[in-house]
Amino acid sequence: MIGNINLEYIAVLIVSILLSLTVHEFMHAYAGYVLGDHTAKADGRLSLNPLSHIDPLMTVALPIATLLLFGAPILAAKPVPFDPRNVRYDEFGAAILAAAGPLSNLVLAFLAALLARAVTPGTFWAYALELFVTLNVALFIFNMLPIPPLDGSRVLYAFAPESLQRLMIQLEPYGLLIVFGLVLAGGLGGFLTTLNNYVLNLLP
Repeated sequence: MIGNINLEYIAVLIVSILLSLTVHEFMHAYAGYVLGDHTAKADGRLSLNPLSHIDPLMTVALPIATLLLFGAPILAAKPVPFDPRNVRYDEFGAAILAAAGPLSNLVLAFLAALLARAVTPGTFWAYALELFVTLNVALFIFNMLPIPPLDGSRVLYAFAPESLQRLMIQLEPYGLLIVFGLVLAGGLGGFLTTLNNYVLNLLP
């Protein structure tokens, strides 16, 4: 991550997390709505209000704790509900719904990177934008991992053979534990860092 871990860093990180995850979850809800499923709207999730999407433990306390303990934040928002029976295009519709969240983070990173070019280097805003870009690229990469229940698994599911689909369904209840275990054990660290740097280098 960028810079030293201090109160300024944590404050900028919290604001960046709230904004990034709010847009991420809103886009899941919006994609579901456009595809014919109103479940998220009925649950109050078709909203840009961060309070509709954050979980005090998983979205705020967990990233701060893991940042201080491991030097990198691990976090999650409340999952956006959807009914696959209502989504048009069946599994492919569900894949579009899933991809909408991570792709919104990639768009946010791109826009922030463009804005950063107009900001004086070394200033607070340059620092804040750099952190925002890095966070959103990380959210894009992490959420697109094809491990249930991450968004990338929904995309993979739409194109996977039936045998792999059955395996993914069996793994889903334990998926987050597997992901967190791999991250904390360092099993994904180098891979994710390489992907993050690759995407960061493609941004303006």
